[in-house]
Amino acid sequence: MIANIGYGGLLVAFAVALYGIAAAIYGAVKKNERVAESARLAMQLTFPLVSVAVVALLVLLVSGRYEYAYVYNVTSSAMPLYLKITALWGGQDGSLLFWSWLLSAFTTAVTLRKWDRDREFLPWVVVVALVTLVFFLTLSLFVDNPFERFFISADGGEVLAMFQPAGTFAVLPPDGRGLNPLLRHPGMIIHPPMLYLGFVSFVIPFAFAIAALVTGRSDDRWIRITRRWSLTAWLFLSLGLLLGSRWAYDVLGWGGYWGWDPVELAAFMPWLSGTAFLHSVMIQEKRGLFKRWNMILIILTYLLVIFGTFLTRSGVVNSVHSFARSALGPLFFAFIALSALTAFALLVWRWEKLHAEGNMTSLLSRESFFLFNNLLFMGLLVICFSGVVYPIVAELVTGNKVTVGPRYYELATPPLFLGLLLLMGIAPLSAWGRSTVKTLGKAIWKPLAASLLVLAGVILLGVRSVMALTGLWLAAAVGFITLYDYGRAVLARARRSGESLPLAFWRLAGRNRRRYGGYIIHLGVVIMAIGIIGIESFQVETQRAISRGETLSLGAYSVRFDDVKSFDTNDNRNVVRAEMTVIKNGREVGQIYPRRDFFYDSQQPMTIPGMYSTLEEDVYVILADWQPLTADRATFKFYLNPLINWLWTGGLVFILGMLVAAWPAQEDEPAGEVKP
Repeated sequence: MIANIGYGGLLVAFAVALYGIAAAIYGAVKKNERVAESARLAMQLTFPLVSVAVVALLVLLVSGRYEYAYVYNVTSSAMPLYLKITALWGGQDGSLLFWSWLLSAFTTAVTLRKWDRDREFLPWVVVVALVTLVFFLTLSLFVDNPFERFFISADGGEVLAMFQPAGTFAVLPPDGRGLNPLLRHPGMIIHPPMLYLGFVSFVIPFAFAIAALVTGRSDDRWIRITRRWSLTAWLFLSLGLLLGSRWAYDVLGWGGYWGWDPVELAAFMPWLSGTAFLHSVMIQEKRGLFKRWNMILIILTYLLVIFGTFLTRSGVVNSVHSFARSALGPLFFAFIALSALTAFALLVWRWEKLHAEGNMTSLLSRESFFLFNNLLFMGLLVICFSGVVYPIVAELVTGNKVTVGPRYYELATPPLFLGLLLLMGIAPLSAWGRSTVKTLGKAIWKPLAASLLVLAGVILLGVRSVMALTGLWLAAAVGFITLYDYGRAVLARARRSGESLPLAFWRLAGRNRRRYGGYIIHLGVVIMAIGIIGIESFQVETQRAISRGETLSLGAYSVRFDDVKSFDTNDNRNVVRAEMTVIKNGREVGQIYPRRDFFYDSQQPMTIPGMYSTLEEDVYVILADWQPLTADRATFKFYLNPLINWLWTGGLVFILGMLVAAWPAQEDEPAGEVKP
């Protein structure tokens, strides 16, 4: 009964969304505001209807209704309540429903109030949002239905169906398989919703961009309306990537935070185009330039959001042939192709209308630096996209599996990342319209001199890698330039107003949150860059089987194997946990407990490293192998990860900067702005 109610809610939402699309198009073409208003109300109705389906699935998950295939595949009786709830997005069927629910919530929020301004945008925003929603509802209703049940046919075959087919018998499994162990980590509980919130939020600025193209509006009003939405999308997507990196570091057991995996890149690619978009729109607002760039960037971001959702849920990156047998892949590709053709056709139609209102007159102007910024982001996007798509295309064409490993990205991307780091320091100091070498040099020579002192210190410490030295010097230069520029502004305000330095700092940031929040973001990136350079350039590792009382050594550290224990837990796990002592320069400094968990319900293992962390480095140890018959001996993999905690610290500063930049400032908000 509950499943039928949930499925019914999806069906009604699907019908209402189709009506909303038709009504919005009719209302816009015929200039009928009553019909257009009914489309707006239809869009608002989708949220409670999809919520019915979400609540129904949650009830099934929490109550352990294992006769439903999705519940059986992602929960078990041994799982705690919070994991049963998060199982909503722990599998493909549930995550697609969750995507639809978030999209219905965000699109409803856009039109909660009647617009007194820019009403010509409204019906086309409704069309774009509801077309996207209809696509995902189609997947949940007709392809990956989370309410399907198990049935057994007369010949013993397993049948999945929403309603009981003739000649079949219902099946009630005693327990479920349980959630994938890798998804039971706290990071993975929060990581997918953050990514989905980022993905869904980017639909809103895309919808307004399409509305601007359809209506022929070439001003920057659509950008101003969606400014908060764009920042919110970028905030959530950035949070999702950071949480995913931490999860990989804590759970996957390979000693790193990023593996250039296609699923990682599925979220990273829209982040690249979205970041370029956020920078580029400032030029349109300030100077009337980059109108075509901004349309291209937001269209690309939307398409990459859909493509990223497809990659993370279709399994195509693991097996092209299984994708070819699934209805999910062709539907996704058809929708992406249709969306791309429509969006770019509209862009070509309005191309001449989107001409720039000015010209770039200097290669050293801020506008030019932002253009270089866009080009570097697009370069990174091309590298990532080609690395993801090439193996898929190659296997479809040749039938042979081809892989693009991390080495490809590690060779191709560093120069572009270093270029972005350099621009991040120089661009804020350049002037609008025109800058010269002399004016830029005057602005940066002091922080640049300080960065050279840092470079000399790093060389004295024994660093000889050219790439590491270049990266650390650039990070120091950008950090000093950002602090110097911010400090000059604070001192100038304090002298002018008589305020104390802390008060001047606070009020300066509050007066222009977007600019100074961006400075904090840049500082966060600098700190993160130091952490990335540290682990990528200086990580060392060793692996060996040792007996109780023996040690493994790396650099100034040793880890001593003290004991190993095996025991079962109340949540249906078997845990093998090693007890180890961390020794630095001959002195005991801590205990770590690397372990291996085996989940009985899913019959899957998970490796949890033992870590001893300082600001300087991480001691990171994995229990690679242990045999019960030789319990006094085990194999350990020992990593020494320099500066890795700068990455996580920089991430926190990065998040703070995003919050400052996105926080509403009353004096900065245009009248009639639609806020998330």
